[in-house]
Amino acid sequence: MTKRSFTGPLAGLKVVEIGSIGPGPFCAMLLADLGAEVIRVDRASGSTLVGPNSDFRTEVMHRGRRSIAVDLKNPEGREVVLELVRDADVLIEGFRPGVTERLGIGPDDCAGVNERLVYGRMTGYGQDGPMAQAVGHDINYIAQSGVLALLGRAGQPPTPPLSLAGDFGGGGMLLALGVVSAVLEARTSGKGQIVDAAMVDGSALLGAAFHGFVSGGTWSTTRGTNIVDSGAPFYDVYETSDGKWLAVGGMEPHFYTELLEILEIDPESLPDQHDQSRWPEMKKIFADAVGARPRDEWVERANGRGCISAMLEVEESWQHPHNVARGTFVEVAGITQPSPQPKFSRTPAEVDCPPPAPGEHTLEALGAWGVPTERINQWAASGAIVQTELTATDSSRASSSGTEKEGLTR
Repeated sequence: MTKRSFTGPLAGLKVVEIGSIGPGPFCAMLLADLGAEVIRVDRASGSTLVGPNSDFRTEVMHRGRRSIAVDLKNPEGREVVLELVRDADVLIEGFRPGVTERLGIGPDDCAGVNERLVYGRMTGYGQDGPMAQAVGHDINYIAQSGVLALLGRAGQPPTPPLSLAGDFGGGGMLLALGVVSAVLEARTSGKGQIVDAAMVDGSALLGAAFHGFVSGGTWSTTRGTNIVDSGAPFYDVYETSDGKWLAVGGMEPHFYTELLEILEIDPESLPDQHDQSRWPEMKKIFADAVGARPRDEWVERANGRGCISAMLEVEESWQHPHNVARGTFVEVAGITQPSPQPKFSRTPAEVDCPPPAPGEHTLEALGAWGVPTERINQWAASGAIVQTELTATDSSRASSSGTEKEGLTR
């Protein structure tokens, strides 16, 4: 059995993750990155690699934990989860309300074996309310929270911001904060509680500043007409002569002055900086100026002044000297990915192991958790748990490159 070390600030925290997609795994990844021991419960029927990411190395959000495959419809599958819960601090699940109750692993079932357990629930619309049973995706949740309405350029449809505002920021990250907060409280009270994280609520919270501005009448609900939504000529991206892009942010007077100086735009040729009626014509002037030189020449001319930066493509961001020096990205089993964040002076966070194949560690992980061997053998015989046997190719992929502890240097 492979011995693992947990070095981050959450070392000693034990988490049971009921396998899901999107925000649940992101939450579990954050906790594992920071040192928690997370065991992922995957479906026994899904113990083979399927779907668009059939190479399990690319499931970056599954990194840092072991996977066991459990048949939750098998009567003994419930026992497996409750046995894990007995010695856990946190359980995370991402089903619709009522599903884990029907499976016999709901909050009351788990509290019956561990009253200090924090039960983290991740849904789109929350555990109650008229839409609690509705299904959806990130785009639906941020549409309901009002956030999507604010995103996009003038005269164009709203622009979905990947899955950042719903799944990850308003979902998984919020749930991680919630469960850690509840764990701290449980250490004082001796009692756990349910953490109800909903992506509609969380994405609304991410937009707190802008809801406030709209409510106070200082923000236009017409997209692409405000200061940081691509409306302002001094806060936008412009194409350079080599077909790349330059990000400019010159809001404050001193930054605006520097921006004009770098772009060689005569201030006297422009209207007042904040005359919104003239912003469209100013954008044309800015675009023409930026388009006269290649991107990297503009960056060199800026010489570190904070109003201009290159818009790096994804692969470029991996190699930028600052990102390399900070270790912003790491390579794990041949896959480049963001490193654990934030950074800690005494208890550094790290990627403990690459993403597992579903059910790859069933026997090993249960044993390491402290489950008696005879119980493990009983569950295996009944089909309640399944051990996935990796092919030689899979094993090679899992071990190739190992886990790099330093930033990229290629």
